[in-house]
Amino acid sequence: MKKTFKYRLFTNNSQETALDSMLNSARFLYNCALEQRILCYKQWRKSINYYDQSNALKEIRSFDEGIANLNFSASQDILRRLDKSFQAFFRRIKTGDTPGFPRFKGRDRFSSITFPTYGDGVKLKKGKLYIQNIGTVRIKLHRDIEGIVKTVTICRTNGKWYACFSCEVEFKPLPVSDKTVGIDVGLASFATLSTGEKIANPRFFKADATKLAKAQRRLSKANKGTPDRIKQRSKASRVYEKIANRRNDFAHKLSRNLVNMFQVIAFEKLNIQGMIDNHTKVFGHKLNKSISDVAWNKFTNYTSAKAEWAGRKVVFVNPRNTSKMCSRCGQLVEKTLADRVHRCSCGLVLDRDENAAINILSLGLQGLGLAPGSRLL
Repeated sequence: MKKTFKYRLFTNNSQETALDSMLNSARFLYNCALEQRILCYKQWRKSINYYDQSNALKEIRSFDEGIANLNFSASQDILRRLDKSFQAFFRRIKTGDTPGFPRFKGRDRFSSITFPTYGDGVKLKKGKLYIQNIGTVRIKLHRDIEGIVKTVTICRTNGKWYACFSCEVEFKPLPVSDKTVGIDVGLASFATLSTGEKIANPRFFKADATKLAKAQRRLSKANKGTPDRIKQRSKASRVYEKIANRRNDFAHKLSRNLVNMFQVIAFEKLNIQGMIDNHTKVFGHKLNKSISDVAWNKFTNYTSAKAEWAGRKVVFVNPRNTSKMCSRCGQLVEKTLADRVHRCSCGLVLDRDENAAINILSLGLQGLGLAPGSRLL
């Protein structure tokens, strides 16, 4: 199975300049290849593919110094990237989706270059990373790389450089657990478990709202095309990056804890965009930021990926009536959004979200052909 390990690179001034130059040359190659495809079709009604452009790569390298300094395999990968964009474009046309024709890349839209073979142009040497035509760069190996390294991607994010190692890792499942859980996600609490535990909503965006608003005000006042504009855009981007990093860290740690503990994890299959649209119609845009900030999809995706590695099972159930249905007798109890306690005629009085989480677990186990409380071995 594939697993990616990401590490921070620490460059000096000359390495920073060389990496920028490498990325600019890669972007130039991408844009030239795109322009060639467009011109060939406009002038001769001829479509060219990756193989046509790859065969011409040696000739291009003979008269362009920037492209010649790029690793040859990495240059081929850039052409593959463009080819995949066209394949996706034609696929969307066939399916009737919005096509989205491949676009030329500006500096802020091309931020990575991939070396398809480890050892060809990039390699770890004595705790540092050797990059062809760049030299050995300091790298923070904060954890060991597992498995066999297949590809290495050098990327730039907000002026910082990273190396991403894609590795083939041996599958190592966790010991089977007899515990199961249903999870109801929300806004008041990030998640409520069928065990009764509630996970508080961190509200990352709200915590940095003042700092972000200040950065955005300064950005809006800066004149376009000026150094100050670039500086203020970078500051605003760093605030967004910190919010995203904290959100990712929270989702990774919570998903890891759940996968370590439970054999079966059941979620509602939510239509997030539909929820945002419905809330917009009823309440305006008040809850849109809150729904986007909790990033339920990110959390469930992380949990699903970790569960696959660990030999656990994640199931998604239809959310219909999970909040209304009584987890004891199955009767539907009508509630408004303001009703936070489930009260049923059978005598069950329970937190609304906990009741929903128990129903989610029950539906998830039914989907697996199991009864609540049955052995999973």
